Amino acid sequence: MTEEKKEEIGKIKLDLTYYPGEDLYCDGDVENELLEIARNYSAVEFPGIIEERKRWEILYHLSPLRENIVEWLPINRAMRVLEVGSGCGAITGALSRRAGEVTCVELSKKRSMINAYRHMEADNVTIHVGNFQDVEPDLPTDYDFICLIGVFEYAQAYIGSETPFEDFLCTIKKHLKTGGHIAIAIENKFGLKYWAGCREDHLGTYFGGIEDYPEGGVVRTFTRDGLLSIAKSCGFSEMQMYYPYPDYKFMTTLYSDRRLPKRGELSNNMRNFDRDRLQLFDEKRVFDTILKEGQFPLFSNSYMLILGPSLSEEYVKYSNDRKEDFQIKTLQRATGTGSIIEKHPLSKAANAHIEATASAYGKLAGRYRGSMLSVNECRLERTAEGIPYITIEFLEGKTLAEILDERLYENDLEGFHNLFDEYLRRISFGEETDITDYDLIFENIIIGLDDNGCYKLDNVWNIIDCEWSFERVVETREIAFRAIYCYLLEDEKRNGLNPDLIIDKLKIGPSEAEQYRRQEMKFQKYVTGKRLSMAEIRDAIGQPVYTLSDFCEGQGRKAADDRIQVYEDTGKGFREEQSFFPEEDGEQIWRTDDGTVELSVKIPRGRSAVRIDPCSHACVIYIRRIGWNGEKISLKGKQIQMNGFRIGEDVYAFPTEDPNITLSLWGLPGGEENRLEAAMEVTRMPAETVKHLQKRGLFS
Repeated sequence: MTEEKKEEIGKIKLDLTYYPGEDLYCDGDVENELLEIARNYSAVEFPGIIEERKRWEILYHLSPLRENIVEWLPINRAMRVLEVGSGCGAITGALSRRAGEVTCVELSKKRSMINAYRHMEADNVTIHVGNFQDVEPDLPTDYDFICLIGVFEYAQAYIGSETPFEDFLCTIKKHLKTGGHIAIAIENKFGLKYWAGCREDHLGTYFGGIEDYPEGGVVRTFTRDGLLSIAKSCGFSEMQMYYPYPDYKFMTTLYSDRRLPKRGELSNNMRNFDRDRLQLFDEKRVFDTILKEGQFPLFSNSYMLILGPSLSEEYVKYSNDRKEDFQIKTLQRATGTGSIIEKHPLSKAANAHIEATASAYGKLAGRYRGSMLSVNECRLERTAEGIPYITIEFLEGKTLAEILDERLYENDLEGFHNLFDEYLRRISFGEETDITDYDLIFENIIIGLDDNGCYKLDNVWNIIDCEWSFERVVETREIAFRAIYCYLLEDEKRNGLNPDLIIDKLKIGPSEAEQYRRQEMKFQKYVTGKRLSMAEIRDAIGQPVYTLSDFCEGQGRKAADDRIQVYEDTGKGFREEQSFFPEEDGEQIWRTDDGTVELSVKIPRGRSAVRIDPCSHACVIYIRRIGWNGEKISLKGKQIQMNGFRIGEDVYAFPTEDPNITLSLWGLPGGEENRLEAAMEVTRMPAETVKHLQKRGLFS
């Protein structure tokens, strides 16, 4: 009989009965660093530590976004949960806050200690330290939920049989109560990111999973059909597939077969936090094609397979990259008569935001009563614990953004402008009222469908989200400017629209356009606070992205690799025939011996974006200034994009032979002739050197 050995860290219980006496695997010094953080810092300090240390491992283990993959599960205090492979506790906290009892199994004692220290106030968690096969016979057989998050793919590492995945799942099944659920989160073997040039998550090789793991190893991921086949062979007949996006590790949105993504939604695809990557194509555009062809389940980057009776949850969107006061989740749930939308706070600080949103719905409904705009029904409710949440009527239809896109794709610019004019007319109703939906963008207007699935533009339009409403009078043209600003910046395929025509229609002068653009930046900072976005964190970690042109086009330009080239987008994307070399065209450009270059070039009216290619070799660039008609443009936000990564204040590294800096002109004041200005110091460096220095932490 094995002697029981137990320890406690805070209120967490560690069961060491089957611990072999030493950790059989370890990720090295980073685990010591994580243990030091867990001991000395609280969870609210983790985001600051992530931003300060700029390390993939710190982000991966400590990011609060890791919890999203299980936070939505319908777990309550009457339930028992088993977490296999609990690691450093990335999801244990979310489970402990919802369940009555949580049992963890983890092979590593050090990782279990990290887990215990970061959740030491949880009195309902027991961590069994040891090999799963040793611990498993002693586990209860009545768990309501069993979570295998990033675990199932390793089954053949600890199940010694010819069918390790089936045998592992059958073993797990024995511990599930009748009516219980198993949740499996795993990468998709055919995930689009792998086709696009991301390295395989576990092996670090290009196309390893797609090629069916030719180099061997113990890790295996699966396609949708492959996962479902394993589940069926283990006797499961009830199963649901969910699709975490961008992936299950840092999920922000969860789709299902009952609510698949819509075209244009999948735009957050640059997720190479841990390694460099290729970018063989634009994933957003390919996702749009995949959605058009109905093939998203095959190419989703990750899966969340739920085995057991059907859950009512159809869709979840997390907004926990904001400051704490505004962190919420939006959930679409099936009911007996259809679906309903719910908005829940993710922190106590966000309770007031939920209540304010509910109040705004009523006030906006009053403003638009009698108009051709309708605010869908919203009710403020409370959980048994008194936590506020709102339920909102679910409406079928197409968003105004989708319909505007159809007009653009069909090159029906007259139809687009007619729709925009109708939008202006409708939102201007009650303009003098002291309540305004500041976020009345095209995505937040639904146009209903008739019995044949067609929409009629002369019907009432529905406002579906009033989260950012303020009790003050705001001019219609400001709301409309913001709507078109967001619309154009979200998708470069919309560059075919000339923004100057919209600005003229709104009677907005250059100074007003600049004012509105600055207000938008201020609003975004109001929502996010001082927190960095995941895109900014990725830039800070510094894993580079190599485009196909780096390898194909760069070789042909070596003879002129110090020339600056400027591209103009007239609505058809950046093309060679719509570019020029300032030095050859007689434009103003100055160079100094220390690598400083300054330029001031003419850009005609009617351009939606411009791109500066400062050279044709890998380099480090200190950007002193990017300007438009004498006004300096901030390097932060969506206005400026580049294919390098930030390594210091206004300093960027470009490990590519085609570095470029893109400036969106939407919202910037302009005339018939405009001036693009830039001042920067360009230092040539080999691409490998840039990567090596970044990895060694020599840049900060």
